[in-house]
Amino acid sequence: MTFRTRFAPSPTGPLHLGHAYSAILAHDMAHAAGGAFLLRIEDIDRDRARPEWEDQIYEDLAWLGLDWERPVWRQSDHTERYAAALDDLWQAGLLYPCTCNRRDILAAASAPQDGSAPLTGPDGLLYPGTCRDKPGPRPGQDPRPEGVALRLNMAVAVRRALHTGRAAHLTFQETGHGPDGQHGQIAFPPEDLTVLAGDIVLSRKDFIGSYHLAVVLDDAAQAITHVVRGEDLFDATAIHALLQRLLDLPTPVYHHHRLIRDDQGRRLAKRDDARAIRTYRDEGATPQDIRTKVGL
Repeated sequence: MTFRTRFAPSPTGPLHLGHAYSAILAHDMAHAAGGAFLLRIEDIDRDRARPEWEDQIYEDLAWLGLDWERPVWRQSDHTERYAAALDDLWQAGLLYPCTCNRRDILAAASAPQDGSAPLTGPDGLLYPGTCRDKPGPRPGQDPRPEGVALRLNMAVAVRRALHTGRAAHLTFQETGHGPDGQHGQIAFPPEDLTVLAGDIVLSRKDFIGSYHLAVVLDDAAQAITHVVRGEDLFDATAIHALLQRLLDLPTPVYHHHRLIRDDQGRRLAKRDDARAIRTYRDEGATPQDIRTKVGL
């Protein structure tokens, strides 16, 4: 199996030291294995994506000394794949439309629940299922609705996953580590996702697809064998393994790495311009300086 990995930034702001660490690590791992390093531009959110940020991604990565296969995969060029997968999931009865906004979810999640705090998952507050049984288009019978968010009915999806003829557990191979040091063969019952993740969004009101749906479809389409990414996405891997089973896609090997943090221990964000790669470039830093700063 040829090692194929990718770096997949969103063009919604400048790349920072955390991005540099992830990109360089993936690039180095691919070259050490005699494999391939790919670049994917995750730009399906057209309201936030900007051409100037995409151009700067290419400039910053090239300045770091990285090279990648061409052509670059841009998600906005492949929305028909996401639409086709949504059609399949809708016809299978696994999706339902949702009209709730963030305020609705926050209000429902914050309602008194035996004094316990609202549950959270990889996407933040767990969705309380407000729209799950509302009247409307019927999955598997009516056409898939457009212009509305679509959520995965996790309980139904889990039952479907358990009856695909595969093992009762979802598994993936971890060669890095999770937040609690998890590594090796990771296995978990699919039904845990009902509590841990809830009914996740698989398509937004204003654009086709979502991170969870697009990433598993793109990885399969690009024949990615190893996913290298931050440990903050470790918990999302269970969701991805479920979608891979539902859509009959291969599950790559995962390598989750440590996060680069600021002096207060906070994860870097794109708004932290002081640690943007471009800032270091303008101040006269070298690519080796960046490698040193991130511990490579």
